[in-house]
Amino acid sequence: MNFNTFYQEIAQNRLSHWLNTLPAQLTHWQKQELHGEFLQWQKTLDALPKTTPSSINLQDGVIVGEKNDINEGEFKRIENLLRKFKPWRKGPYHIHGLHIDTEWRSDFKWDRLLPHISPLKNKYVLDIGCGSGYHLWRMRGEDAKFVVGIDPTQLFFTQFNAIQHFVNDNQVHLLPLGVEHLPELNAFDTVFAMGVLYHRRSPIDFLYQLKAQLVKGGELVLETLVVDGDENTVLVPGERYAKMRNVWFLPSCDAMCAWLSRCGFSNIRVVNTDVTALGEQRKTDWIDTESLEDFLDPIDQSKTIEGYPAPKRAIFIANK
Repeated sequence: MNFNTFYQEIAQNRLSHWLNTLPAQLTHWQKQELHGEFLQWQKTLDALPKTTPSSINLQDGVIVGEKNDINEGEFKRIENLLRKFKPWRKGPYHIHGLHIDTEWRSDFKWDRLLPHISPLKNKYVLDIGCGSGYHLWRMRGEDAKFVVGIDPTQLFFTQFNAIQHFVNDNQVHLLPLGVEHLPELNAFDTVFAMGVLYHRRSPIDFLYQLKAQLVKGGELVLETLVVDGDENTVLVPGERYAKMRNVWFLPSCDAMCAWLSRCGFSNIRVVNTDVTALGEQRKTDWIDTESLEDFLDPIDQSKTIEGYPAPKRAIFIANK
């Protein structure tokens, strides 16, 4: 995996100071941290046919080309190869008429937040914990100038590169890093952190890490699981929450606002709350695993299978 295109791009923009640390980190990653299946995934990527999409629409979805841009053999080959990257969690994607029906309808979340955020036109944007990068493409579709996602999960990195193979946009990048690998860049106009905070053992440290990526006055868009209650209400679940092991803190909206204030953010507001519906997270033939319906109490779907309140998400916006 070659990151030279990314290095060349940032050498010429406001992220050039990242070159002081990033190449060494990614070289170490390539030598020491590759997933056991990574080389096989790379071979599958390399087998994807080259296509010439008649159109690319990133504003209304992630829609690349049409089916009649390619022949039937190419279509079947693309479908067969992309299915090797299951499970596909975040999407959906439409590649030359192939509908990758992902577990999550991530477009629903995008539609909820888009009316509330500052315009992304000509902005430098960072998405932390971006999964396979669905929202990176939607950010680019809103005319963001330069879009960077980070996520340490190597299958997601591979899925992103599969979509990038067809879109071929050198202003959109995903790096296989966690937030703890980021220096204080102070360079992004907007930082997104969606579905990540509850996986962090120290949410306050995480908020400071987010703040350190923003320019002065920049905008944080944070989405996380929340519970009902006052500013002192925080749920710390047991070993599992909705069958997830690594869930640490679920604050109330008021508590989350207090945390953001304590970390020095201003203009803090809750712009949306939404109970996750079965139509937004569900089993499809692109995942082969359990999904939301399996994580809820079969008798009372207002509770998780462990008895906690069912997943409710809120979107917060704040400024540095």
